[in-house]
Amino acid sequence: MGDQEILKRSPSQVKYDMILYAIRLVVLVVLLGWIFIWIMMPTSTFRQTWLPHLRAKTTTSTYFGSQGTTLLIYTFPVLFIASLGCIYLHIVKKANDSNMDRCDNRNDDKGGKETIWKRPFIVKGPLGIVSGTEVAMLLMFIGLLLWSFASYLHNFFALITQKSAAQFGVKLWELKLEDAGLILGLVGNICLAFLFFPVSRASPVLPLLGLTSESCIKYHIWLGHLVLTFFTAHGVSYIIFWAATNQISQMVKWEKIGISNVAGEISLVCGLILWIATIPGIRRKFFELFFYAHYLYIFFMLFFIFHVGISYASIMLPGFYIFMVDRFLRFLQSRTHVHLVSARVLPCDTIELNFSKTLELSYTPTSVMFINIRSISKLQWHPFTITSSSKLEPEKLSVVIKSEGTWSKKLYQMLSTPTIDHIDVSVEGPYGPASTNYLRHDSLVMVSGGSGITPFISIIRDLIYLSTTFKYKTPKILLICAFKNTSSLSMLDLILPISGTPFEISNLELQIEAYITRDKEFKSNTLINLQTKWFKPNPNDAPIYAILGPNNWLWFGAIISSSFIIFLILIGIITRYYIFPKDHNTNGIFSYSLKALINMLVMCVSIAIVASVGVLWNKKLSAKKGNNQVQHLEGLSPTVSPSSVVYYNNNGGNHNVELESLPSQLIAQATNVHYGERPDLRKILFEIKGSSVGVFASGPKKMRQEVAAICSTGLTENLHFESISFSW
Repeated sequence: MGDQEILKRSPSQVKYDMILYAIRLVVLVVLLGWIFIWIMMPTSTFRQTWLPHLRAKTTTSTYFGSQGTTLLIYTFPVLFIASLGCIYLHIVKKANDSNMDRCDNRNDDKGGKETIWKRPFIVKGPLGIVSGTEVAMLLMFIGLLLWSFASYLHNFFALITQKSAAQFGVKLWELKLEDAGLILGLVGNICLAFLFFPVSRASPVLPLLGLTSESCIKYHIWLGHLVLTFFTAHGVSYIIFWAATNQISQMVKWEKIGISNVAGEISLVCGLILWIATIPGIRRKFFELFFYAHYLYIFFMLFFIFHVGISYASIMLPGFYIFMVDRFLRFLQSRTHVHLVSARVLPCDTIELNFSKTLELSYTPTSVMFINIRSISKLQWHPFTITSSSKLEPEKLSVVIKSEGTWSKKLYQMLSTPTIDHIDVSVEGPYGPASTNYLRHDSLVMVSGGSGITPFISIIRDLIYLSTTFKYKTPKILLICAFKNTSSLSMLDLILPISGTPFEISNLELQIEAYITRDKEFKSNTLINLQTKWFKPNPNDAPIYAILGPNNWLWFGAIISSSFIIFLILIGIITRYYIFPKDHNTNGIFSYSLKALINMLVMCVSIAIVASVGVLWNKKLSAKKGNNQVQHLEGLSPTVSPSSVVYYNNNGGNHNVELESLPSQLIAQATNVHYGERPDLRKILFEIKGSSVGVFASGPKKMRQEVAAICSTGLTENLHFESISFSW
């Protein structure tokens, strides 16, 4: 591709860019307005002037009542941004698929000043590895919480006097304690409003910010700690207040209108149990307890809404609404058993599962997929990094699983059984970044420990595709992998895709430095051969498919917007002809809890109807395209070259070994094995040349922290760090 062709911008590119610019502008304006509302919410101007004015316009409505205010202010802007975000991501995806932005990626400003904010700012500590951007966002969020707490405190306490306390029959400090408890709950609700965004795996909000659900798990953890800290302090404050004023009977009251204390207590207890299960010691030793305790979020949210009422709960509704859409789509996908074609059992207690997939299913490198095997556990879902490339291997999807926990050990034992010929597997995903920009770097340094090598396999395979299909000059790759034992070297043979897939790696500049930390020398008696198992096809099994088809972002946006519109229509009709008449008759006001329950049921029904239609429609289209893929994939056989890298390169290389293929030879020649030592990462990284070097770390926490510390120094301006991990 010539320089003139690279610089030339086609009319379609200009049109796409203009549309993307317009969407970004609209999203920015709406987002700034939404943030402004959050900042103004605790002020007296908002509470005494703006909010009463809005409520005067909506409360008299026979269709929405007071709920219309919070839906308009808090819920609508975020769902509008999410819907626009889906359109934006769809356009970006189409541009990526047609290679329209590949030249732009190649010519991105390398080592620009903006990358300083992406450098690790905090390496060690309770927050884990945190970049400068994350620190800035965290400080702004903490500032919002402090501002809200201080503003509420100032405005509430300004109304408290000895006279007002006497009117309520309490002491001054007791009335202040009650208001302080209320304020703690209000601030906790701000944290709750953001809690579910990081765990909405298919949410368009995270990709808009260049984030993935996996990389945002730490944000969910931070927000979870804040939510339960504020809510616990809120509950304790009220219990102390009731005890001091001889109103302890308030704890067992469930009022028809207003706040329901019992519902709040049930919600808090569920949250505390969930919180306790997240303690690192408990989570590591009793993972099943940690996993199952998280299902208490259903009761936590249900009784929280009963506690505060649906009108106030609408403040935190946007994030939870997107989460419910995502969760129901995952539920629908998990109902299908997928076709597990084969498995490769490695001697290092590791297995590779090879699934059939439809041609239309595409994903980016470092994507993950959640797997459930009902014969092991009906409820447990575990995430694993995808090692295959959807471009290089259009009909196959592979994941690698290390036998470490109870679940994975049972799976390894199951696959080690000679008689096993079929396994029922369900999946959710894949999930990954909307796009990748590895080509903008001159070199890529991938540092892995143990099974941390798996995301790098997917990156290398994707680069193999680019070098094979488009003859691109891909970045130089240095793979530094540390293993405990010689048998783990068999994982290097997973770098190559299964045979039958056309590829060429001679154009790939790949160097592998493997370090065996526990073995001082090569052990010839070490079992390193892979065992391949083929599974019988089941008529009920289907290839893994894109649940919303190739236009998944458009469908997701349509589901969000359509289901919310249907919810508004249905709840408007119910309010007008059922709730409103009961609210204004002589028998009293409609129960807040019942109103909340009706709203939640209508919301769930709206999401279920629209999402089911979208999934069934795309499943029907996918079935027409992929009827013969299972039979075709059965003819493929995995590459069996498990000993090539090991035998060829032990103690300087054994060039008399006959390797099975040219790719295997090239991988073996590119590999250096070091026994009885660990990599000197500081020396290696400092010696890397190039104006832009992408440094990726995946594996043990200490190793990732060491790499992050090296990249955060001022001596390495050309190193751009990224951590790939589920833990923080």
